[in-house]
Amino acid sequence: MQLDFQPIIESRMHDPFSLLGRHPLGEGKCRFHTYQPQAEHIRILSTHGEWLELTADADFPGVFAGLFTEDLLPLHPVLEIETAEHHKYQITDPYSFGPVLGELDLYLFGEGKHYDLWKVLGAHVITIDGVEGVTFAVWAPNASRVSVVGDFNNWDGRRHPMRKLFIPGLSAGDFYKFEIKNRDTQATSVRTDPFGRSFELRPNTAAKVVSDEAFQWTDQFWFKARGQRDWMHAPMNVYEVHLGSWKLTDKQFPTYAELAEQLIPYVKDRGYTHIELLPITEHPFDGSWGYQTTGYFAPTSRFGTPEQFKQFVNKAHEAGIGIILDWVPAH
Repeated sequence: MQLDFQPIIESRMHDPFSLLGRHPLGEGKCRFHTYQPQAEHIRILSTHGEWLELTADADFPGVFAGLFTEDLLPLHPVLEIETAEHHKYQITDPYSFGPVLGELDLYLFGEGKHYDLWKVLGAHVITIDGVEGVTFAVWAPNASRVSVVGDFNNWDGRRHPMRKLFIPGLSAGDFYKFEIKNRDTQATSVRTDPFGRSFELRPNTAAKVVSDEAFQWTDQFWFKARGQRDWMHAPMNVYEVHLGSWKLTDKQFPTYAELAEQLIPYVKDRGYTHIELLPITEHPFDGSWGYQTTGYFAPTSRFGTPEQFKQFVNKAHEAGIGIILDWVPAH
């Protein structure tokens, strides 16, 4: 059967897994296809440790193919790519990995009852079959095609079309966006991740992959004390603050670390029990004071990293100070 890769080349393929990657053919054979428009030559590493040349498809520029016995091709093949400039690098084929969203996730999402979507949509650092990388997933109901783009593919939307995609070799700190083709107009736009947990410093808007390693909280006593507090009768004194304006200098905003060292003792010495933060979710315009939120899952990068924000909250709790967040959608 002749395979049609034109939708891949024209960036209008909604299901790249049906064509790309490793596919069994029966009788112990399998085919392998990859689309690498930047490549001049591609070799694939066999289970015997030999580099085998893939064939450039004469009908579909950028498509490289090979026919192998199944025992010769690893489950997750490694490719050596050589560009026209003779630059060589290796990747593990992303289309050899299965879906990154489980059936239960899809079921709950369809019912509108998935209350932990931030754990499955967006970008997450994980390990699959011993291979480290990053999963990407986004909900785009009006798209005919979505690709993830970043420095890792020269922001080329042809390279990583996706439904849900695991890209080996990526890690925390990588920047990315989604390139989306509208189903009705066929217009293409590049958008940041609505579930991004960290972003570039404004005015740039790319999302940043965040490590999922657990933060070591040391505020257990705070939660124990909160549970024992007579909240109906105990005094509560709230210090409301816009972090970007507090002790603002001509040079720069205060960092989360500086705020932990200065704001927390300032508040505690004056008898406050809580700090209410004006919106610290990511936003593009300083003058909005955070009320034009674009990243609901990300503390703004103006003051530091998500890890540093956690440290700020942890230090506040250690000092007996609660944190209240001004949550924009509630307005």
